[in-house]
Amino acid sequence: MSDPIPVLAAELPRVVRWAGALARELRRHNIALGGKASGFADTDALTLADLSVQELLVSALRDMGPVVRGCRIEAEETTGDLARFADRSEWVLAIDPIDGTRDYRDRIGTRYSVMLHARNSETVHYSMVYLPEEGPEGTWLEVRGDRIVLGPDDHTRPARVVLDALAPIAADRSRNLRRILVSGFKGGGDAERARAVSAAGLDGVLGDDTPGSLFPLMANGYLGGALFHTPNVYDFPVAMHLARALGGDAIRAHDGRRADFREVWRDERSNMFRLSGIVACAVDRRVLATLVDVARGWSTERY
Repeated sequence: MSDPIPVLAAELPRVVRWAGALARELRRHNIALGGKASGFADTDALTLADLSVQELLVSALRDMGPVVRGCRIEAEETTGDLARFADRSEWVLAIDPIDGTRDYRDRIGTRYSVMLHARNSETVHYSMVYLPEEGPEGTWLEVRGDRIVLGPDDHTRPARVVLDALAPIAADRSRNLRRILVSGFKGGGDAERARAVSAAGLDGVLGDDTPGSLFPLMANGYLGGALFHTPNVYDFPVAMHLARALGGDAIRAHDGRRADFREVWRDERSNMFRLSGIVACAVDRRVLATLVDVARGWSTERY
């Protein structure tokens, strides 16, 4: 099938901006929902905004034409005209309508985002992250191939124009390569695993101890990478994309193989798809080797 990225890059920014505006407005109201019970607080958070924003995104993608409808969709929620898209395709569009739902729901900070990426079985080719409340009018992060842009939105100009005017982030900019986000380990194990990462000469940190979302923090150099247990396929692949675009990689820690999307499994408890095992991604390949050495023997069982 045809490459969907030119259409996505042209049409998606304005839609994501609209989705961000909807999320900002809904956050003012009591919109918490039940229905998830995996035992992980972040995973189980659900709001009306998750459902509404996904409905908007899926409808817009459907209307972008046959090239986009020829993709398969992996969406964190079940809302939207999902049946209009391909059951099988070399291209996958993955949607996280509200990344950071727990903080969003509880009105903690501004790190939540609207996210979408496009990938094939081997790697991610296009990523878009929009943080509606970061900065006066929101903040963009777009990765297309190896080109990364991060910067403020400007509602006086079309969204695509704003993105095109942002200066690309250079791979050789100053970075804290050793600071690694650790997440997804069961039974409160994130802190223990972060200490093990630090003991190996790096700086393992938890999400609550960072000043924002993983993705812009990797792009701007605050974080050098991430170590996640069985990460989901809706948001974490953007970190993989960033690591590779900046000269690093993403590796399955338990067997040392390059991470791809051929071994995705369905987590019935959280009703989402996940990558297998523990995945380490880092901008610096030396750091990546250390992460793999540290985590190689850890359990790959999520529950």
